[in-house]
Amino acid sequence: MSKTLKPGTPAPKSGQYQNPCTGNEVTGVKGKPLPPTPRPGQGYKLVDPTKHQR
Repeated sequence: MSKTLKPGTPAPKSGQYQNPCTGNEVTGVKGKPLPPTPRPGQGYKLVDPTKHQR
């Protein structure tokens, strides 16, 4: 299982990130900061990484 990332942290991988406290998912782009959470102390976990085909 991936560790919880704080809001504002650059996303280590592109994909869907879930807030375990609320269940809401956001799309994170590698290198871009994760959005704010509704309450302090919450964070995000990567639940569905983007699948790249090259």
